Amino acid sequence: MLPASASEAKLATQLQLAVDRSELTLAYQPKLHLHSGKVAGVEALSRWENDKGEQIEPSTFIPIAERSGLIDALTDTIVRGALRQWVSWREQGIKANLAFNVSALSLRDVYLPDYLHGLCLHEDVPPQFVTVEVTEGATQHVVRLLDTLTRFRLKGFGLALDDFGTGYSSLLQLRQLPYTELKIDRCFVRDATASKESRLIIKAAIDLAHGFGLVATAEGVEDSATLNLLKELRCDYAQGFLIGRPMTGRAFAPWLLESAPQWRPDQADLAIWEAAARDAEANGSAWR
Repeated sequence: MLPASASEAKLATQLQLAVDRSELTLAYQPKLHLHSGKVAGVEALSRWENDKGEQIEPSTFIPIAERSGLIDALTDTIVRGALRQWVSWREQGIKANLAFNVSALSLRDVYLPDYLHGLCLHEDVPPQFVTVEVTEGATQHVVRLLDTLTRFRLKGFGLALDDFGTGYSSLLQLRQLPYTELKIDRCFVRDATASKESRLIIKAAIDLAHGFGLVATAEGVEDSATLNLLKELRCDYAQGFLIGRPMTGRAFAPWLLESAPQWRPDQADLAIWEAAARDAEANGSAWR
């Protein structure tokens, strides 16, 4: 086996080629609005299969991209692909929120919100349908990035604190940074029905989110008992294998329209989302 440094350097080189050749793909995991019982959006997840046909986990290649200076190019690839997919869905009559992760390293660039806003304008995607997710474990220094995050909000983007509960600076971040959503980590959700401690943590996180005026999303929902518990605890949204596994952009529309009719948004839902987007656009226009 190669030493860690040599192995990482080799993987970084392969990743650079994959980015240059547009070989990375995206999978989309549905997100359920618990009050209406309808799909409200998707999270875009990056996928990489190397030249040997091996699947490289994001937990492996994202840190390598950060350490090797590739993270901005990788983020650009992911965002462009996700926005183009959103436009394709719109042409099929589907309008849903689109979320994707942005590295804390990329967030150091105060002009990133302007750049992503420009991409949205180029692709004709309203920023009000886009949520930027920031992983809590990677944002222990994000207090210094208040300017960048605020610019995202003023541009109309949603802003989610991902993997809530796994870092030590959660409360400080919630108090000082302009999030719109709190995502409860799957480590608490997966045993919520069996663990009183996990239920208490989830309830506290939901109440905390609502107290700050945020929506709460539970990740890792894999059975109906957990889903029902989250409804009882007044959680707003849920993601997980019970609702839908990550799938290709091409597969999402048939899944939504054919395989998951009980979760398909109707015209009334779409009208509500579009009205909310128009309101957000009007309220934020004075800042642009």
